[in-house]
Amino acid sequence: MHNALDVITLGEAMAMFVATETGDLAGAGHFIKRAAGAELNVATGLARLGLKVSWVSRVGDDSFGRFILNTLRKEGIDTAGVTLDTRYPTGFQLKSKCDDGTDPIVEYFRKGSAASHLSPEDFNAALFSDARHLHMSGVAAAISTTSYALLEHAAKAMKSQGKTLSFDPNLRPVLWKSEAEMVEKLNALALQADWVLPGLKEGVILTGQQTPEGIADFYLQRGVKAVIIKTGPDGAWFKAADGQQGAVAPIIVEKVVDTVGAGDGFAVGVISALLEGKTLHDAVRRGNAIGARAIQVPGDSEGLPTRAELGAL
Repeated sequence: MHNALDVITLGEAMAMFVATETGDLAGAGHFIKRAAGAELNVATGLARLGLKVSWVSRVGDDSFGRFILNTLRKEGIDTAGVTLDTRYPTGFQLKSKCDDGTDPIVEYFRKGSAASHLSPEDFNAALFSDARHLHMSGVAAAISTTSYALLEHAAKAMKSQGKTLSFDPNLRPVLWKSEAEMVEKLNALALQADWVLPGLKEGVILTGQQTPEGIADFYLQRGVKAVIIKTGPDGAWFKAADGQQGAVAPIIVEKVVDTVGAGDGFAVGVISALLEGKTLHDAVRRGNAIGARAIQVPGDSEGLPTRAELGAL
């Protein structure tokens, strides 16, 4: 089967205003505008590495929506699956500046956004069939019940065609009615995936297991092919259904600037390497390397490397 696209993903993108001075957002007077969104970050990172990527979403027919579309085109990301919605606006967010390695404060303005109205009606069968891999995130799953339904439909369709799927839980508890609902819904998506990429704390919440191996076994025993767990300062740990397993040491950096986007960078590394036929160990090494690069610069996607830059890592 010939696929014109390597990866397709879907979710919400927002205009992001990053403060240029540290301190409380209330006192910030100057901001830099960027495009932000977990799935968009992954799409951007994969496109910079030379993969053919399509991103599916809805943006408002407003300046923020046009800004996001222009950003996608500059990155070489296919926009055929993006709807310009005349009814609802594009969401935006404010992000504080941190230069001491702490997590920045982010305030979201997304309620009723165009992307929150994603639904199975946005499923373009021909577009999805053109891709050999689907990447899903728990953020898109959380923004609305209709967006979740689209993810569910896309996962089943791609799986039925023998495509590979990856899932990053990206927990957003404040967007769910309850933790129980979040766990149930996200695990249902995770069990459709070939590769599941939780953080250690996320894995504990989703599975009730306390160790990386326990978390991995929870999914492997239910049909997932590989589980790659981000273990923070310890790097990452992986286990596959074929018996491969092991820890991969972290990349030590001199200074952590901004932690937002590190998990998306990790996903870029793992997914790109596995799609290139690399071993699971080498894929996790690449994930660690890109994740480490991401935390050394401000912004969600500034640290995502090009193919040439990847070779120098």
